[in-house]
Amino acid sequence: MEERGSPDGDPARSLEQGPEGPDTPIQVVLRVRPMSAAELRRGEQSALHCSGTRTLQVSPPGGGPDVAFRFGAVLDGARTQEDVFRACGVRRLGELALRGFSCTVFTFGQTGSGKTYTLTGPPPQGEGVPVPPSLAGIMQRTFAWLLDRVQHLGAPVTLQASYLEIYNEQVRDLLSLGAPRPLPVRWDKTRGFYVEQLQLVEFGSLGALMELLEMGLSRRRSSAHTLNQASSRSHALLTLYIGRQTQVPPVDPGEAPVGGKLCFVDLAGSEKVAATGSRGELMLEANSINRSLLALGHCISLLLDPQRKQSHIPFRDSKLTKLLADSLGGRGVTLMVACVSPSAQCLPETLSTLRYASRAQRVTTRPQAPKSPVAKQPQRLEMEILQLREENRRLRSQLGQRDPKTSGLSGSRVAWAQQNLYGMLQEFMLENERLRKEKSQLQSSWDLARDEQRVLAQQVHELERCLLSACSLYQPGPGTAPPCPCVMVPAPSCHALPPLCSCPCSHLCPLCRAPLGQWASPRRGLHLSQESQRLDSDPGPGGLADGGGGGTLCTPPPHGAPKHVAGAERWGCSPKPGPETGGPQRPNRQLPATGPEPAARQ
Repeated sequence: MEERGSPDGDPARSLEQGPEGPDTPIQVVLRVRPMSAAELRRGEQSALHCSGTRTLQVSPPGGGPDVAFRFGAVLDGARTQEDVFRACGVRRLGELALRGFSCTVFTFGQTGSGKTYTLTGPPPQGEGVPVPPSLAGIMQRTFAWLLDRVQHLGAPVTLQASYLEIYNEQVRDLLSLGAPRPLPVRWDKTRGFYVEQLQLVEFGSLGALMELLEMGLSRRRSSAHTLNQASSRSHALLTLYIGRQTQVPPVDPGEAPVGGKLCFVDLAGSEKVAATGSRGELMLEANSINRSLLALGHCISLLLDPQRKQSHIPFRDSKLTKLLADSLGGRGVTLMVACVSPSAQCLPETLSTLRYASRAQRVTTRPQAPKSPVAKQPQRLEMEILQLREENRRLRSQLGQRDPKTSGLSGSRVAWAQQNLYGMLQEFMLENERLRKEKSQLQSSWDLARDEQRVLAQQVHELERCLLSACSLYQPGPGTAPPCPCVMVPAPSCHALPPLCSCPCSHLCPLCRAPLGQWASPRRGLHLSQESQRLDSDPGPGGLADGGGGGTLCTPPPHGAPKHVAGAERWGCSPKPGPETGGPQRPNRQLPATGPEPAARQ
């Protein structure tokens, strides 16, 4: 007898040990349905026999050699729905989903082999008529266990559900209230393949979840043919999203919450058109179902080859393989329930299903709990912290080699700098910026002072030049009369020096009556004293009073005084002290005789 399957290891046992290993094989459970009443009436014989709890023996009716297949668990037709639920280990998958893993349960087999019955129980007998509890399928029993388990958890849990079908390679939402319309299947780097605009319904009770299941089953496409009176004409996927509530809101409102998920896949049965008698639309539906199942089998075959597994797997060949890519070769935990018919008339399809399931249980996955960007951020920050600690240690060792006294830093500041080098660097940068601003201000002040110094130096130079020029005009000798300085030297013009006297009396020379302009002689007092008697008879604008009489004495106004203002007092002229003003009378001084005036002035 030839034995096929996976003799090495126990998939069920490896699943019970947890998905922490690097590779976890797909668990396969085989269920053999009992003989139907129609098959018994036709007198058909059973070709399958269960040898123990894990081995199935196939005996061809023509007397060929027996073939044995080994799976994780083999259930004959006498097993109940509760036995199937316990043998499949769905509770273990529910626990993994609560821990954040992606788990999938899907049924596979020939049409009429009991796939939908295993998952959801018998079809409802009428609207509002519940399924008897003893006939409830894996999905109803998992829902009841999961909600009871969630109530005993300490942390709040968010539960959402989605239900879709793949009919003729078109994805349709079974929970949408509107008319069914095809939805696109997208791919994302973080989420993988997903259905865009798929409706997610939140629920909190078993009754609400059962209503969603019944609504989806009522809207799913099904038809009757020769082998099955309620044959499913589409692949159906019901997914439960289990997420822990966090303070971080989701980025996309339509995106499934980050956490575990539990997906139930009811595959449409493979069929031969000649055996089912499908015509017209039923034949088109059968061809679409067979193509998607063929693409799924091709992906499983490639996943068995280690060399091909590392290259390209054609998951994009079908909508079904796209949505099952994560369950077959990704990061999830997968349970496959293969359903077969014991009738000898269905033996070719039964053998095809057994070979399919035997290959599938050798496919391995790498289960990993999905992580949100918020969960991935601490890992990145931890790496940065390790790098900064290493840099801090190196800089601290370099800083410890310096002497705090020679560096000019106090002990407390050195300790603070060693603990927080980044803060010290910021402080030095601020201090450096402040010193730069102070330097810029000092540079501006220095430039301004240098300009003022240059102007003052020019003024001093002009004053010295004028003083030396005035002093060299008259050098008195014995017996010579002093010449008029106006004749000897013309009036110099200096824009930096104002006249010594700005009153009208300074516009004419007291000796020669020549205009002085902006020039003023520092020896003017000598002219005024020498010609006082001469000017008494004809006092001019700059004359003096005779014999100490009242008159005006010109005094230089302060620098910047206004010019051309009427009145002697406004021009800086004050009354000459004399008898009229109550001051002492000025004595007449006899000046030395001067020579005759030059001929140019006569």
